[in-house]
Amino acid sequence: MGIQQVNIKNKRARFEYEILDTYEAGIVLAGTEIKSIRLSKANISNSFCEFNQNTELFVVNMQIDEYSHGNHYNHQPKAVRKLLLQKRELRKLHKEVSQKGIAIIPLRLYLNEKGLAKLQIALAKGKKLYDKRETIKDRDNKRTLDRIKKKEV
Repeated sequence: MGIQQVNIKNKRARFEYEILDTYEAGIVLAGTEIKSIRLSKANISNSFCEFNQNTELFVVNMQIDEYSHGNHYNHQPKAVRKLLLQKRELRKLHKEVSQKGIAIIPLRLYLNEKGLAKLQIALAKGKKLYDKRETIKDRDNKRTLDRIKKKEV
């Protein structure tokens, strides 16, 4: 039996933020949490990452639904979860986030080839309203070009 493909994306992230750099982070999870993720019962659309006073990175607002077969040992759906990165990556991220307007946001939650849950996080800068309009305009232009090309074929 192969590992089930799980690929949960944060679709709003690329629209609302300009992605500067990406990292792959492990997540500290309980047993029922990983079982829910394997069933694709998670949501990262409203989540973000922040440091605590010990410069440890945590993901906040990540929704992992309760496991259906879990008993009274089931996890909290919106708990704060610790992210695992190398020390030099954590130091670099902490230095970047201290600048104004820079945030760390999750882009994708997935299982790697070993079956471990990984979170792709990005160092991002918030887009202004006119940048968002530009993104919408580019997307519409690309769509109309694709339609024209399809008609020609």
